[in-house]
Amino acid sequence: MVPANSSPDILLIIADDMGVHQLGCHGSTFYETPNLDRLASEGVRFTRAYSASPVCSPARAALYTGLHPARLHLTNFIPGTEPANPRLLTPAWRPFLPVAIDTLGDLCKAGGYTTAHFGKWHLAPDYHYEPGREMDPESQGFEHVVVTRKPKVDADPESDPHHIARLTDEAIRFLTAPRDQPAVCVLAHNALHRPELAPAALVEKYQRKPGADEDGNRPVIAAMVEELDSNLGRLMAALQKTERGRDTLVVFTSDHGAFGCSPNRKPLRGAKADLYEGGIRVPLIFHRPGRLAAAVREQCVIGMDLLPTLLGFAGLPVPGNLDGRSLQPVLASADAPPPHEMLCWHFPHYHHLGLAPCGAVRRGDWKLIEWFDASLGSDTAGPAYELFDLAADPWEQRNLASDQPALRDELAQRLRHWRRDVGAQEMAPNPDFDPTAGGMRAGPPPGDPGNPFGE
Repeated sequence: MVPANSSPDILLIIADDMGVHQLGCHGSTFYETPNLDRLASEGVRFTRAYSASPVCSPARAALYTGLHPARLHLTNFIPGTEPANPRLLTPAWRPFLPVAIDTLGDLCKAGGYTTAHFGKWHLAPDYHYEPGREMDPESQGFEHVVVTRKPKVDADPESDPHHIARLTDEAIRFLTAPRDQPAVCVLAHNALHRPELAPAALVEKYQRKPGADEDGNRPVIAAMVEELDSNLGRLMAALQKTERGRDTLVVFTSDHGAFGCSPNRKPLRGAKADLYEGGIRVPLIFHRPGRLAAAVREQCVIGMDLLPTLLGFAGLPVPGNLDGRSLQPVLASADAPPPHEMLCWHFPHYHHLGLAPCGAVRRGDWKLIEWFDASLGSDTAGPAYELFDLAADPWEQRNLASDQPALRDELAQRLRHWRRDVGAQEMAPNPDFDPTAGGMRAGPPPGDPGNPFGE
């Protein structure tokens, strides 16, 4: 038997590009996620969990370090791309996670855990992974490592192209192997990232479902979701066969919101690469049988909160310089105060899928989005600020910036002060910008098939 006061094994599962609308426990009747729904019904599900960034690399850095991407100066996906003729100049930013920054792997390894990272990393300067190379997972405290990338567009859909089964097998082998140490395992799936590839029979199943033609209900993505969910069920069943596995703390989340067409609602507005709710709201589920009572929590939480929370469960010291806060009080009580007075985001980049460079702040039910092209530059085509009452308007349809000028200005000032306090790098007007020349959008990275929505 595992002693009741021993440090639990920790399994962190990260989906790629998954929005809350793609889970049954968040209300979907199109996507089928029975194993995730079971995990949520037996554990603690957060309804207002946020990513620290609307794109991959900074969001993952925040999960692993407890530090805000703006503080790390790691604010775009690696390697990023730039427009030829931007209205604003992108500030210098850090396209890698420095080895000197402590990660979940570093801190847990130092605390006596054996550590593993299986799947997507996306925090090194390039994709040319080498075992033990600086800024690849082994240099950040992870001892057992398998690095995978998204498949090519022409990969065989029947051959596990996104490595969902392969990565699940690696996690099962690691977590069920005999050992004396507690373990931390990060299972970082490449799914649901494009290219959209899934077995034909599963795709056809969802093509036949009612609502298959609605925005957000994507049959191929739904098939990928089912594959991910089925493998989660297989992993949970394997854990239940071991003494230590039955006490494993399992956490499921996503790096950021789903790929899609930003103006459309799914039902939330927005998508990957913007700061509307659909771009940054993510699933977050904690599951530990007998130790965490089944519950739903409505407090606003953010990606940086994961590291101090996991360290707390492991009984390890929490560094004092983190932007994240432990969620253990919230997990224990619905009456616990939110861990943050306000949440902030900083995205000073032109992204090939996104709308425009922006920042945002949420305080209580109010959310302000700042569009830097207008607030810092010369763009007069759109608003500098959008203000939403998320309690009355969770779909972000009614911009109240003109109706609530005092609140708009107060939140805009708070956002500016926050950027200064964390040392965020600011955009500046481009003295060579030519409004008649075009070239104001960033291109996709090399090898990316582009955005089929034409956005």
